[in-house]
Amino acid sequence: MTFDPRSWLFVPADSERKIAKAMASAADAIILDLEDSVAEDVKPEARERVVELLRTAEPSAQQRWVRINPLPQGGAEADLEVITAARPHGVMLPKSESGEDVKLLARLLELHEGRARVAAGIRIAAIVTETPRSLFHLDSYGGTGERLAAMTWGAEDLSSALGATSKLDGEGNLAFTYRMARSLCLAGAVGAGVQPVDGLWGDFRDAEGLRADAEAGRREGFTGKLAIHPDQVEVINAAFTPGEAEVEKARRIVALFEANPGAGTLGMDGRMLDRPHLVQAQRVIAMAARDHTPSLEGRG
Repeated sequence: MTFDPRSWLFVPADSERKIAKAMASAADAIILDLEDSVAEDVKPEARERVVELLRTAEPSAQQRWVRINPLPQGGAEADLEVITAARPHGVMLPKSESGEDVKLLARLLELHEGRARVAAGIRIAAIVTETPRSLFHLDSYGGTGERLAAMTWGAEDLSSALGATSKLDGEGNLAFTYRMARSLCLAGAVGAGVQPVDGLWGDFRDAEGLRADAEAGRREGFTGKLAIHPDQVEVINAAFTPGEAEVEKARRIVALFEANPGAGTLGMDGRMLDRPHLVQAQRVIAMAARDHTPSLEGRG
């Protein structure tokens, strides 16, 4: 049984030390980064390191993903030509501008899986807000195929592409443009039926800021979050794991509706509950029941 990772930890694919630290962490998923964190002249060596790691790593509940370079001429095909045979759990696509990019990547994966004679099924997570054009296509990811597993967002590349001097407003909060990108990513992912993954909290030393941001993201509907340092993992995992009291309340709500199958509205603890409350309760129970047992699927 697979699961939606709570924590997605980026790690440069050219650093053995950082990779070892990431693999030893409690991150549900690590993202071996072949894009921004790896200089162009060492990308070939980094690809080989990814292959060696994926082929020799012990089976684990931790999913192993690879962030490839962008499409169409950004280096993605060179990455896929090398890493596909090692069967990562999935690939993360940066600078995706629409569902058409996911479809193109799915075709490339099928091609390279065939050439490598490995079973099909490498998944896709797309970063969907890194270019100005991408903001106008967040509703295009539905129906792109079963490979698409998650959508996430980022502000750094977008702010650079827009020519912004800062992604923050005068009070130190995300400016409207980037809050909008975040919300559109959430709506687009849920509309496409895939996991919505919240973006980075940049200051890995600020645990309290991260906790507040992660908890806010979960309240809004995100079910996981990106991380840039192992110290962020435990905070993120805790934020996206329902507590016992929350799970117990959710079970009571589900039981109440099961006992009254014809009711549209019911009362519990002085509050009126309707179908949206039932759906949310079911989600809480599902999150609490996520399977984190070791699996060989996708070598993850």
